[in-house]
Amino acid sequence: MSKLRVLVLVREGNVPPDSLEGFTDKEADPWKAEYDVCETLRGLGHEVLPLGIFDDLAPIRAALQEFQPNITYMLLEEFYGVVTYDFAVISYLELMQQPYSGCNPRGLMLSKDKALSKKLLMYHRIPTPRFTVFPNGRAIRRPKKLEFPLFVKSTIEDASFGIAQASIVHNDEALAERVAFLHEKTGGDVIVEQYIEGRELYVGVMGNTRLVTFPAWEMDFGKMPDESARIATSRVKWDRNYQEKHNITCHAAEGLTDAQQKQIGKLCKRVYRALHMSGYARMDLRMTPSGDVYVIEANANPNIEYGEDFAESAEAAGISYESLIQRILNLGLSYRAAWMG
Repeated sequence: MSKLRVLVLVREGNVPPDSLEGFTDKEADPWKAEYDVCETLRGLGHEVLPLGIFDDLAPIRAALQEFQPNITYMLLEEFYGVVTYDFAVISYLELMQQPYSGCNPRGLMLSKDKALSKKLLMYHRIPTPRFTVFPNGRAIRRPKKLEFPLFVKSTIEDASFGIAQASIVHNDEALAERVAFLHEKTGGDVIVEQYIEGRELYVGVMGNTRLVTFPAWEMDFGKMPDESARIATSRVKWDRNYQEKHNITCHAAEGLTDAQQKQIGKLCKRVYRALHMSGYARMDLRMTPSGDVYVIEANANPNIEYGEDFAESAEAAGISYESLIQRILNLGLSYRAAWMG
């Protein structure tokens, strides 16, 4: 394996230290994924330059000219605080003829827009919950085809931003209240979809043309109160105390037959291709008690922190964390961008 110069793009303020020594888990949370990737790349023998970015492309240009990286590892999830602008940063790298890790600009743009991605999935007859979009500033009128309970969330925000137990609504009054709340909180449009009762599954996909899927992982909601909807709220995903209190964990999905695992894998590959994705992604699914599977959303460039569901499911497939990071690097180097002709 040849030694490479790797530029690692991270959010400003999340440039990781050289060591975890002296930091608590909570203090390391904001930059733990960045640390894991940089430390692993160095362990693999690569020369690594992490670069913090917020609202200026000039530092990227300077680093490309001075460091002359063989590839840029994309860990930046937003630009100028806007989560949908990550595709623009990747587009800039393509214009600079710079190889990068993760998803291409088109796949990022399509998958980040929940409404647009769902329209594409429906065109390809991929099962996804019925939905409607309420643009910011427009009247809130529920289409008759949408029956309660409904799940209310932002069309573009990720990482469970704005998702709480109140996101599941059972009547028009609660619907109007939650949509108005998210309009104000995000300043953007709101998507409302039919709530699918069932298991919450996550499936990792890797590849550019030849795709592989990892074993399905499951969010186990543990001992949450019976009246609580089993959804990945912000507290469920990020609040360590809440997770410990209710014994919320993420682990390999149990009880799935080989046929179900195969069906889920094929479904996730269809989603990946329908949304023109590349590199790696995580598909969020819901499985009903009768075994029907619905695609909730596709996540390009998901969290690849050591010990998180993507890395854990890769390990279950026989891919160590070091191999995973190197594979993502290799996929970036082998991706055929338009500028390559």
